[in-house]
Amino acid sequence: MKNVLHTERLTLRCLEEGDAPFILELLNDPAWLRFIGDRGVRTVEAARGYLEDRIISMYRKFGFGLWMVELKSGGKPAGICGLVKRDTLPEVDLGFAFMPEYRGLGYAYESGFAVRNHAITTLGLARLLAITSPVNADSVRLLERLGFTHEREMPWAGDEKDVVSVYAFAP
Repeated sequence: MKNVLHTERLTLRCLEEGDAPFILELLNDPAWLRFIGDRGVRTVEAARGYLEDRIISMYRKFGFGLWMVELKSGGKPAGICGLVKRDTLPEVDLGFAFMPEYRGLGYAYESGFAVRNHAITTLGLARLLAITSPVNADSVRLLERLGFTHEREMPWAGDEKDVVSVYAFAP
């Protein structure tokens, strides 16, 4: 279990196969389904495949990815936050998602701030993107609080009706 970042209240670590039950729950959370999309992951085995294909492989390819966010007190998993390199975007983007009981407590800001700074100072990225559903007011507020500015809307997943807002951060 490789720890990547630490904040006052959180530890961010690499996800691993054993995190499949948590990923299964997160990917089927109503907010994930509404704002991020249905990944069709319905079993622990499918969650293991998702972890390997979409997250762990990114660690190997780029040296970064989405990381598990755990509370320092008790080690409970709260969500995920990290960096994603998508074929559909020109630069790396900041991604995050938290379980309902950990929303509104400042954990997304705390982990997002740490990841943003890590991307710029440690990884040397000149610019960072973030995408969100235009109707996801909580994510929009968080991105703006993290210093991201709205750049544009763009179609997502090849569907002109499915649009995401693109935000950018450059120090």
